[in-house]
Amino acid sequence: MIKNVTVYCSSSNHAPKGYFDDAAKIGSGLADRGIGLVFGGGHVGLMGCIADAVMKKGGSVRGIIPRFLEEKEVAHYGISELHVVQTMHERKMKLTDWADAFIILPGGFGTLDELMEIITWKHLGQHQKPIILLNTAGFWNPLISFFDRIADDRMVKADYANYYSVCETPSEVLAAIDCADQ
Repeated sequence: MIKNVTVYCSSSNHAPKGYFDDAAKIGSGLADRGIGLVFGGGHVGLMGCIADAVMKKGGSVRGIIPRFLEEKEVAHYGISELHVVQTMHERKMKLTDWADAFIILPGGFGTLDELMEIITWKHLGQHQKPIILLNTAGFWNPLISFFDRIADDRMVKADYANYYSVCETPSEVLAAIDCADQ
């Protein structure tokens, strides 16, 4: 049963507006389903947007932020719970441990790092949690093509695509969460 979803996404306030719109729709949809949001704890970018959308609907939001980012004044203090940890590694472990599923929205290096880690851990049998990529405006297409390349070159098994699903819209993401919750 999916009670909490970890969302990885951009902390940039300069991302395209459509990314923010989709983040808000997913946040509202999670709250409507009574599913808690677990995220990186920032008030900026898509992170802040999705957290605000969940909170606006009365949902539960747990953020995990390392102290050095809290000190840079990016922590979101308007959420249900904010956990301040010492290191990025501690943050990543809690984001993984507290998740029943993962949703990955567009993002930068940090989002890519988190995505690769949870896919690798799934590949190594460390978890079997659903991983869902929101492919807003084809954002993930180049990475998916790269995944195809490494499979073609036999660097990963051909069934690698079973590790994650790709959705084009927030409603598809929420439907995938609904299906995984059964």
